[in-house]
Amino acid sequence: MEILKQATYGRNELRIQQREFLFRGFIQVEKVSLSHRLFNQNHYTPVIHRELIQRPEAAGVLLYDEKKHKFALIEQFRIGAMDDQDSPWQLEVIAGVLDGDESPESCIRRETLEESGCEVEELQHLFTFYPSAGACAEIFHLYSAKVNLPEQGGVFGLSEEGENIQLHIFEYEHLPILLANGRLRNAPLIIALQWLQQQIKP
Repeated sequence: MEILKQATYGRNELRIQQREFLFRGFIQVEKVSLSHRLFNQNHYTPVIHRELIQRPEAAGVLLYDEKKHKFALIEQFRIGAMDDQDSPWQLEVIAGVLDGDESPESCIRRETLEESGCEVEELQHLFTFYPSAGACAEIFHLYSAKVNLPEQGGVFGLSEEGENIQLHIFEYEHLPILLANGRLRNAPLIIALQWLQQQIKP
């Protein structure tokens, strides 16, 4: 099927009328006026207006230890989950924002050392995706890495960057529980754990 290989339309079927920045900080917000081609027609939509959040590319990694049958997750406060009824402290994979022209692999190695004390050698790329393409241009690169995990977690992060990160070490047997009990609200983490579950041999 053609849809399995490529999208129905390409970027040349998008007409941008105007782009202007409404806010510029760590994140940037643009107002975009555009029209795009309609499915099964040669016509385009009327001009529509959208707000677009620009964030730097990010990369994350799931650390796991095949010998110990364990994996590592971090927990930290997230402003986006501030109104979550359960908790704004979210479980996640180790992740960070790419610094300038930094590669995803370099970012992951740096962030892993800062957030877990572990050193990463070989990385396996899993997926590259838009976490929230309806409003945000951020691209996320997701990896996994086999490491020698510590027996216990700890508190990590750079205080000068406002980081206060708890490292948790889980057993493989915790995977089905985590995936079913509603605790997980982070898309890269859910994807990574579903991948790990598929890799575990019965």
